[in-house]
Amino acid sequence: MKRKISKLFPLDLCIAAAGVFVDQLTKYLATAFLKDQPAVPLIPGVLELRYLENRGAAFGMLQNQKIFFVIMTCLILAFCLYALIRMPSEKKYVVWHVTGGLLMAGALGNFIDRLRLDYVVDFIYIRLIDFPIFNVADMYITCVCAIALILAFFGHDREEDFSFLKPKKKGEK
Repeated sequence: MKRKISKLFPLDLCIAAAGVFVDQLTKYLATAFLKDQPAVPLIPGVLELRYLENRGAAFGMLQNQKIFFVIMTCLILAFCLYALIRMPSEKKYVVWHVTGGLLMAGALGNFIDRLRLDYVVDFIYIRLIDFPIFNVADMYITCVCAIALILAFFGHDREEDFSFLKPKKKGEK
């Protein structure tokens, strides 16, 4: 017997699509208005917009490793799709569905840049703490990691909460 696709899977895809749209729109605007321009302070000394072409990952690590990033992104997206399709539609999993959609949006947003441009457009700079320049897709991924950690420690901590990820055995319903 085939396992049903989660009722929330269409919502997951809508979240991912909306997230990619917002990410790509902000990167388009950053390129159009910030490239080859001085930084634009939003909150002087704290937050500014500054254009950067990032050929690496977080904090500029793994520079010029496009093939690695393409493979890793494909694996992450495949896992997200697998998990979201199989994830129950019960109320306790709604947050996991939303975070899965956001993770796909973040991965796809930067994936599109890497395939299209060979780099990722970053433009948000927290000057106050000299934090590396980042983008909206990076924010999605960071938020997903924080939420997942919180849920893992304080929410879904029983092994059976994730039993939907296990392949079904023959004869199992």
